[in-house]
Amino acid sequence: MPIKRPRLINNEICHIIIRGVGDSLVFKNKDDYYRGIFSLYEFNNRKPVSIKDRRKARTNFKKPRGSTSGILLREEVDKREKLVEILAFCFMPNHIHLLVKQIKDGGITQFMRKFGTGYAVYFNKKYDRKGHLFQGFRVVLIKDNSQLENAFVYIHTNPISLVEPKWKEIGIKKPEKVIDFLEEEYRWSSYFDYIDKKNFPSVTERKFLLKVMKDREGCKRNIDGWVRYKGDVRRFVGVELE
Repeated sequence: MPIKRPRLINNEICHIIIRGVGDSLVFKNKDDYYRGIFSLYEFNNRKPVSIKDRRKARTNFKKPRGSTSGILLREEVDKREKLVEILAFCFMPNHIHLLVKQIKDGGITQFMRKFGTGYAVYFNKKYDRKGHLFQGFRVVLIKDNSQLENAFVYIHTNPISLVEPKWKEIGIKKPEKVIDFLEEEYRWSSYFDYIDKKNFPSVTERKFLLKVMKDREGCKRNIDGWVRYKGDVRRFVGVELE
């Protein structure tokens, strides 16, 4: 059955969730995550994109030790015709969360199609598989700043399940360990860049959310407070915790 989505209007902010088919893994190792980040940046472009050509031409990417993929290390002159502004993201082993603002008519649909198809081509070739990699994406419209703040927390606390798998049933037992994991270890989200630890700085547009969250310290305060007291953001974002 097709997924029903709200009408997507320019300048509105949306929380997007995209899962692997049958909850299958979409990132199996570090190189997959790096390729996913690279794809998130490159496919946010109205123009046709050749990943092969972009990989050859890039000068602002370096290969981390032990990696065969590139990683954005610093801001570059941006020549893309962006379809959306990516405000925040989090990659999990079997699904992805994005917070985006559409800036071109049909931009979200075009971007998700290009990203989903482009990354799937890489993944299928690497792992000798065929067919769709992702299910259809779900969209939740963000209606006000309160919902936006809670979506920011929701997205960036998703990796908690990787260190405390049963936290939803029994609560967060080691909040300090969880906070350290989010701030020091888990690279596959935009949270590092929001707390001034440059990670993938060219991927996200952060000025607006930093203002809403009251700068870097506000980001940390909201995340840390939620981890320590396990606030319930589900009623704001309109979806069950992934």
